[in-house]
Amino acid sequence: MSKQLIHKLNNRARRKNRIRSVVTGTAKRPRLSVHISNLHVTAQLIDDASHKTLGHVTTAGQKTATGSLTDKAVWVGEEIAKQAKALKVKNVVFDRGGKLYHGRVAALADAARKAGLEF
Repeated sequence: MSKQLIHKLNNRARRKNRIRSVVTGTAKRPRLSVHISNLHVTAQLIDDASHKTLGHVTTAGQKTATGSLTDKAVWVGEEIAKQAKALKVKNVVFDRGGKLYHGRVAALADAARKAGLEF
């Protein structure tokens, strides 16, 4: 790997650790963790106190999630909000996973907010 890529990955890992040192999910207010790869978007509701995943949504293997990656992020945001309502969860803590709150991450968060989640 090049020096530049190693530096970039180290910076992202440092941002992720800095965020995770502050953001913690509970049963009443779980952590909404977001992961965006080159092809897919994944979101999870995590209770860090009991170390359990309460719900998750991913675009991998889904035929209904089509379009650009931003469109997929919007779909994931809406679906995770539906799952949260089914679990009677209204408030969450948003964990952007070291990524900037911009573009696809912001689109997912806005869609989840419109669907009823508060964070």
